[in-house]
Amino acid sequence: MKGGGVVISVSLTQNRIHVSGHANTAPYGSDIVCAAVSAITLTLIKGLKEIACMGLNESAEPGNICIEWQTINDTGKALIDTWFLGILGIAQEYPVIELKTGNESASGKGAFFMPDGA
Repeated sequence: MKGGGVVISVSLTQNRIHVSGHANTAPYGSDIVCAAVSAITLTLIKGLKEIACMGLNESAEPGNICIEWQTINDTGKALIDTWFLGILGIAQEYPVIELKTGNESASGKGAFFMPDGA
């Protein structure tokens, strides 16, 4: 693996997701870790808007994606939990992702909004 250390930061709170950085596991444009994180995060934005019908404030630029919401419904929670499980899976295979959550139960155990043991 090229680079080394944590280079993608994923921050998740009850009303915000922020993904920043680059994996540097391959040349720019060929990095499967960046592509995977970007693809599932951009898909999350579409899902929250079109499936969960949530109002969002979002920005997406190379190396920096931010999603914010005021209220969340059950569909939105399920989509974010699914996205979070995907991020955890990528982080387990490629340890260049740092996860920061506002929810102590989310530190690698599973979903973010799902209660422990669910």
